[in-house]
Amino acid sequence: MTRALNLYKWILDAVDTLPADDKETVYQLLDQESISPAHLEEALTIHKQHRTSMRDILGAMGYVNPKDYAAELAQANKIGYISDLIDSEFFDYDADFVRQFNPADLIHHLFCPLRQVGDTVVVLAVNPNAVMLTDLVQKIVPGAEVLAMVGTEINVTRMVNNLFQKPLLHHAVNHLKESRPNESASRVFTYPQIAVAITLTGVFVLGMLVNTSGTLAALVVIISAIYLVSIFYKLALSLASESKRDDSIFMDQVRALDDAELPIYSILVPVYKEPEVVPRLLKALSRIDYPREKLDVLLLMEEDDFETIAKAKEAAPPSFFRFILVPESLPRTKPKACNYGLNFCRGTYVTIYDAEDIPEADQLKKAVAAFESGGDNLICVQAALNYFNAGENYLTRMFTLEYTYWFDALLPGLDRLKLPIPLGGTSNHFRLDKLQQLGAWDPFNVTEDADLGIRASCNGYTVGVIRSTTYEEANKAYKNWLRQRSRWIKGYMQTWLVHNRNPLILLRKVGLKDWLSYNLFIGGTVAIFLINPLMWVFFALWMVFQPVWMNEVFAGWVWYVAFFSLIVGNGTAILLNMIGIFKRRNDKLIGYALTNPFYWSMHSIASYIALWQLITKPFYWEKTDHGLTSVNTDNLFDEAATAP
Repeated sequence: MTRALNLYKWILDAVDTLPADDKETVYQLLDQESISPAHLEEALTIHKQHRTSMRDILGAMGYVNPKDYAAELAQANKIGYISDLIDSEFFDYDADFVRQFNPADLIHHLFCPLRQVGDTVVVLAVNPNAVMLTDLVQKIVPGAEVLAMVGTEINVTRMVNNLFQKPLLHHAVNHLKESRPNESASRVFTYPQIAVAITLTGVFVLGMLVNTSGTLAALVVIISAIYLVSIFYKLALSLASESKRDDSIFMDQVRALDDAELPIYSILVPVYKEPEVVPRLLKALSRIDYPREKLDVLLLMEEDDFETIAKAKEAAPPSFFRFILVPESLPRTKPKACNYGLNFCRGTYVTIYDAEDIPEADQLKKAVAAFESGGDNLICVQAALNYFNAGENYLTRMFTLEYTYWFDALLPGLDRLKLPIPLGGTSNHFRLDKLQQLGAWDPFNVTEDADLGIRASCNGYTVGVIRSTTYEEANKAYKNWLRQRSRWIKGYMQTWLVHNRNPLILLRKVGLKDWLSYNLFIGGTVAIFLINPLMWVFFALWMVFQPVWMNEVFAGWVWYVAFFSLIVGNGTAILLNMIGIFKRRNDKLIGYALTNPFYWSMHSIASYIALWQLITKPFYWEKTDHGLTSVNTDNLFDEAATAP
């Protein structure tokens, strides 16, 4: 009994130290038994450590409904409470008046003007005593007095979304196309590119007519050279990634971060027709090691995706989750949804997670430490991606082999050599202001992440990697994998075309090293997928049937070049695929690396589908179904939460 009284006295003393608004509101919540002493004790401890408002802490912890807090805050300030009126027949506002304001200011400062009455402007405000409130209103209505009515952050978000939908949607779809047309994939081919393609085709046809065997021999040599250069370039990157790296200083910086000084961190989660993954998503993001009241999670859902919207509402997440309904429009792509969501971000930094992602707990803190030590030009850091269902079937094993090599060897190699890095589709962390200056994502590019990484480098920014892993669900179904992979390859084709519209200008802009790296990494990857089946079929025909005309093609040194490309090139590629597995000590997958030629043949099928779609429907987004795995992820949540 004595302990309980002492605890209650400590709580009352602690409440007395709060700012006036928080103090009176918390007293009323206690009087009405809207919060338990245990929960209030925890919230007060967090407030003492982080120096953030009790409204944010109690809402983020899920201990008090934001509407209840707003109602008590209004009573404590003896002003109106408006949340319950919104969406009712009694709620009134002047839409034309509201649209005079900058929606970014409304989101950042959490208020929304409602109407002007004489010299007074009535506003809906989350914090009615915010210092900037009067200044922002008087920018539009000089000398106006402000009459604040208390609402919630969700109220502000919904009003901004409804009232500014058209301009925000136009900006999301067209900003890059209008401000940087040469960097947008909205135009697939330029006239010079078409002219080059026609010229090369004409030269090949003429060569076949004049000297068939010589032309084919030259083609074999060119293809073999492209293949070998691309393979050995990746070998060089893999070797660069193996150079010794001391992460102890960086980890000391991560541990030294003060929770009280951490900025708000926005997380965009685009979801489309994936109601089954919503519970896992909420669980994963709730376990991130970051002050919950400083998280700003935006669940981006298409406005006609009623099933996912219903599932998200049913989950009743804490207040640091907000639902953003993306208006229906073309192109219906993930980058368009992310661009739309950027308008509502309140963080200094922003990242993207897919709905099925399970990031390691300290990933956001590692990103903050990287930005603080990385210089002003560092626009983005990429975390590694891997799969939690690696052993489910052949496809998931091969996918894991591929991703482990890509994120644990190739991208770190690019990072060590300070070369352009094509980003992965998730767990890329940005400085929000610089991302917006760059034009954000290209909604017409179906591999918007890779494009953005290259575009950042072309505009003088740097992109890095951090040693943290996000676990995803690997595709286990072939048709699903084929849809996803053909979309990725099509996006690589778009990216290569966009940044080769003026190759000489780009060369002068970024330098020879970056220019070669970009073309080998993006163009070379696509070229290998397209080349593989041609070379295999060509070589198999010669080995089996030995036609006379092919003996002329493979005469002399051409044979040695082709044979070296086939055996050494493919053998090197298989060995490279094992590097990441050795790093993660996943020995069970080593034998599967030997089956890579079969897996590559699947890529070749996807690449020709991508090539056809590039011509016929370049902006079509092949939807990937998630939530198909039968793997229980509960243990993985614990592993991610305690990752070193």
